Amino acid sequence: MTGPTPTGATTAAEGQPQGYSSPLPTPRPHLGHALASEWTKLVSVRSTLWTLGSLVLTVVGIGLLFVAQTDSGDYVQISFTTPALFGLLVGQIAVMVLGVLTITSEHASGLVRTTFTASPERHRVLTAKYLVFSITAFTVIALSVFLVGMAAALVHDGSAAGVHDLGEWFGALVGSLYVTLLGVLALAVGALVRHSAGAIAVMLGVVTLPPVIGGMLSIWEASAPLGKAIIEHNAPVALMQLFGMKEGASGGPTPSNLSHMVIILLVTGGAVAASYATVARRDV
Repeated sequence: MTGPTPTGATTAAEGQPQGYSSPLPTPRPHLGHALASEWTKLVSVRSTLWTLGSLVLTVVGIGLLFVAQTDSGDYVQISFTTPALFGLLVGQIAVMVLGVLTITSEHASGLVRTTFTASPERHRVLTAKYLVFSITAFTVIALSVFLVGMAAALVHDGSAAGVHDLGEWFGALVGSLYVTLLGVLALAVGALVRHSAGAIAVMLGVVTLPPVIGGMLSIWEASAPLGKAIIEHNAPVALMQLFGMKEGASGGPTPSNLSHMVIILLVTGGAVAASYATVARRDV
């Protein structure tokens, strides 16, 4: 004798394949699910706490130390957000490290296989990573810079130091976006390299080598124009200009803020596009 047939199943005697229909709702996965998953991953690992914590400590700590060593007259020539620049020049490393670890840590642990099994649409997973990381990083960077800027304005009395327009605060906001884009570039490099140490080494080279290469090329007359262009278009110079330090290393004016943003957008956009193409076609 045979028992009753389960609900939703058919028997082989009826000429139909056996199957099962779950009574639980099975909604189609969408970007919101991927965003929730990536946010959970980001906040549940210690690397996020350490990297973002070191970023805040560096930007705010060095910034407040700079504020304490200046007086109101100094802010006639510089903006109130300039003190945050000195901490951000170091803190940008933490942003790039977090960008790399956002994806390479999954490859190191093998969790990426589970991720792509649960969500076969790899483009959706990668998009969620970019969105969650960029929003989180930009928020933390901007708040840290704003805290230092407000401290400088309160301690050194903005009215006595000279009226500073909103353009300087907007420049600091764009500078925060610039560092965020460096982190997004790091995430893209991590997706391409799939190795934490290798990707971090690449990003450190992107930030630190251009001034050195530009200086070397400037020695020879034939390559001097190229060397000057490299010196004037790199991450440290871009941040200095965005945060209100307008004079170049040679004593002349630096290139426009727009040129720096165009370069970082083109480089980051190209790396992001390459990461989408590579992640979609290669094996895990």
